[in-house]
Amino acid sequence: MCQTFRMALHPLDQGPVESSEMQQPVRRDPAARHRLTSLVLALLIIWPLLRIAQFDPAVIFEANNLEVFGNFLKQFFPPQTSQDFLLLLLKAVIETLAMATAGIALAVVLAVPLGLLLSHSLSISRLGPGPGRRLGQGIRTIARLLLLFLRGIPEIVWALLLVRVFGLGPAAGVLALAITYSGMLGKVYSEILEASDTRPARALLLAGSGRGMAFLYGLLPGTAQELTSYTIYRWECAVRASVIMGFVGAGGLGQLMDQSMKMLNGSEVSSIVIVFLILVLMADAISFFCRKLLA
Repeated sequence: MCQTFRMALHPLDQGPVESSEMQQPVRRDPAARHRLTSLVLALLIIWPLLRIAQFDPAVIFEANNLEVFGNFLKQFFPPQTSQDFLLLLLKAVIETLAMATAGIALAVVLAVPLGLLLSHSLSISRLGPGPGRRLGQGIRTIARLLLLFLRGIPEIVWALLLVRVFGLGPAAGVLALAITYSGMLGKVYSEILEASDTRPARALLLAGSGRGMAFLYGLLPGTAQELTSYTIYRWECAVRASVIMGFVGAGGLGQLMDQSMKMLNGSEVSSIVIVFLILVLMADAISFFCRKLLA
């Protein structure tokens, strides 16, 4: 009796009792090994590329380089605020915005028909066997190759070539943006149309409707928001690209900055950089506002 009573008072004396936490198996990430392997492979690939590119971050922190960099930054202060220069800066900003907007407008005009040609969802010959099936495939192949050619050459290269034709000024920049961005927009437009619900457009084509009506009433209602959002994003990118093209004589902020740098006028360069950052922030805000309206 006494032994039974002691066991009742001290149940732990009967032996170790496993807790619920000890009974649960140890949880491990099943993809940990794959992630580690991917990380090691990425490092093995990236490290030789960094060596080939001669990228060495330690060079930046050398004493001589820090001194040169500090002297270079001193030339930018204070920024140039004279009235004559600010008027030139305002004119360059207007040219930059006009170049980007006109270039995107022309790019959309070129991209829409090419994107529609490339889209399989608007192909009448794919609805069934017919004599026009091979012709349709040939036209789509030509459109794909044309879009590849247009977007394959950077806009800075087109600007460099077109400046020789049109001379210095924004005209070369507008055409350069229109050519390169039409290839980008046309490809993405066709992919957006393909990824959407194509059943309404297919039903209209089967009912005898043309490609234009099938696009306007079958595909556009469901893809208008995404198409507009991407176009606005490309306009935002065009604002940045138009500044870069100015360095080859295409006008705008880039050309004004190039002239100031050649004259070793750091204060003017500082003002241009500040205005450029404000311009990019404004473009980003306009882009965000337009996307919010379309959401």
